[in-house]
Amino acid sequence: MAASEADDLRVAVREFLQANSPSSRVRELMATEKGYDEVVWHKMAEQLGLHGIAVPEECGGAGAGITELAVVFEEMGAALLCAPFFSTVAMAIPAIIDSGDRQAMTDYLPALVAGTSTATLVLGGRLDAWDPAAVALTAQRDDAGFRVFGDAAQVLDGHTADLVLVAAANETGISLLAIAADAHGMTREPLTTLDRTRKLARISFDGAAARLIGDEGGAAAGLARTFDLAVVALAAEQVGAAQRCLDMAVGYAKERIQFGRAIGSFQAVKHRCADMLVLVEGARSAAVHAAEAADGSDLRIAASVAKMVCSEAFLQVALDNMRIHGGIGFTWEHDAHLYVRRAKATQLMFGSPDFHAERLADLVSTSSH
Repeated sequence: MAASEADDLRVAVREFLQANSPSSRVRELMATEKGYDEVVWHKMAEQLGLHGIAVPEECGGAGAGITELAVVFEEMGAALLCAPFFSTVAMAIPAIIDSGDRQAMTDYLPALVAGTSTATLVLGGRLDAWDPAAVALTAQRDDAGFRVFGDAAQVLDGHTADLVLVAAANETGISLLAIAADAHGMTREPLTTLDRTRKLARISFDGAAARLIGDEGGAAAGLARTFDLAVVALAAEQVGAAQRCLDMAVGYAKERIQFGRAIGSFQAVKHRCADMLVLVEGARSAAVHAAEAADGSDLRIAASVAKMVCSEAFLQVALDNMRIHGGIGFTWEHDAHLYVRRAKATQLMFGSPDFHAERLADLVSTSSH
């Protein structure tokens, strides 16, 4: 994507979110159980086509790639958008595409692209790093197809998703299965979480009927790629949110007068803002590289680098933004704490920085042999 096209996309998404997801609306939605506005959800799909950016054209999408999608996630991170966009677009849609199941793509993707349906993906049962050995759900064959058993403790938008995709294990290996929202034997319970702008649920499966996507026992490789793409999307989201924190801090430092001068003129505040800028730009470089590596052999390495760098940068910048705002930054009424909550939650999501540092060491040592 050309730089001018990326800028146009960024401006379009930013203006849409400013109009439809201001801070006041975020606060209203995060206090609800559902957690998002269906009207805005449909607008995002119909007016901007955001859901289908990285979906093949034959399935109703734009046929673009992760680089374009990363721009969208950056802006959504900045706005703390309350919507099942990450679960649907960064997790469920790639899982279907990476399965290679053409019929499943034809059956499921058009509704997800059109915004008439939402979806989520259960990998290991928690929002941890992908580990085939940690798959919490089991699949059993029966006359009608498959039934799923087990508990998933943390599922993004699990209580509202119209389609629940799960990784489930049996003697053949790990399979990807699709379960309808009204399936008998599936119980969904919303959870109270640190980051109230992102909804989680606990889902229990007691023989829920499921449809196989892809080959039985053959989903592990596709899900591993899906996980890395989700990590790249999350890193882009973290960069956008970190940039917003930097902008908030600099804006406040220019406006806040103390001892007859703007606090931004004080050396300690200047240095802190400069340090924040260095962190944000470093994180942006890592996230952009990871998005560009999405179709190459270095995706796993680039994704872990981005997750490690962006997680640490976002948390530090969010905390520094709160500190520069002083007492008001610590209050419930100010948005600074919402970014700190998002920063901490995303730092732990899909593997901590320490996990990705270890993974990176393993990947680099393996590739060097």
